[in-house]
Amino acid sequence: MYNVELYTPERKKEWNIFIENAKNSTFLFDRNYMDYHADRFQDFSLMIYRKNKLYALLPANKKSNVLYSHQGLTYGGLIMSKKSTTLEVIETFQAINSFLKEQNIDKVIYKPIPYIYHQVPSQEDLYALFKTTDARIIGRNISSTIYQENKIKFIESRKSGIRKALSNGITIQESNDYAAFWDILNTNLKNKYGVAPVHSLSEITLLQSRFPKNIKLYLACKDNKALGGTVLYLTPRVIHTQYISASIEGKELGVLDLLFDFLINHEYTSFTIFDFGQSTENMGNVLNESLIFQKEGFGGRGMLYDIYEYNVSFQNWRID
Repeated sequence: MYNVELYTPERKKEWNIFIENAKNSTFLFDRNYMDYHADRFQDFSLMIYRKNKLYALLPANKKSNVLYSHQGLTYGGLIMSKKSTTLEVIETFQAINSFLKEQNIDKVIYKPIPYIYHQVPSQEDLYALFKTTDARIIGRNISSTIYQENKIKFIESRKSGIRKALSNGITIQESNDYAAFWDILNTNLKNKYGVAPVHSLSEITLLQSRFPKNIKLYLACKDNKALGGTVLYLTPRVIHTQYISASIEGKELGVLDLLFDFLINHEYTSFTIFDFGQSTENMGNVLNESLIFQKEGFGGRGMLYDIYEYNVSFQNWRID
């Protein structure tokens, strides 16, 4: 009844059509997004057919004998249609693990799609993990998230920053000047952590050109000079901050406080959820306390991005 096959570029159209109609997908799973860094990973994405019709997708890559929910993406997991049922998803996992065993895959690192991104409830995969594998949580990253219909007020220090930014003539604008923002972002990441952004300037501009409705840049400026900004990823229910950064001058003038007041309380009130993203490193074992303090000051509260691990050889496939 089930047939598992490896994705190939010839199936790009079929893959993308399924992504457009799935109940728990975002534009990150479109091959035009995923494949921008195809040279860095050995793609091992799976296409699962049921009764000869495409039923589910698993974006993934392979390293030696380990299958990863794609390491180039923040989240992954099984992408399902609105017709998916619990029993069928359990059977899907059985089929996937039988296929992986035949492919000499010993272990799976699985990153489910956080529930806030689901268009309708889609946690059948987590039950299937529990039911059919020995999956355990090996990483737990915490994000700061706002439900727009039940917002928590900004703390006083954030309000003070807003007043300071306004008194100094800071303006907020949507922009395509990614180079100006990347200068600020690169400087901050290099000075503070000794790293570069996950995306290079050329990569983010390429992705924005492919997904102009989903990737947007907002800048906080003084006299037309960028002092800070954020790159947003827009999905059906969630506004997600992919990057946030401000220059030293921008921090002193409270530009991010004004920026997020504008985005949360004015520009994107029609979206259900505003997600600031993770404030953790090393699989969640390191908490960036200053970063999460800033996000919580805007009213963000805890939402988890979990990571599971299981052994393919484990079998508990009896369905009562």
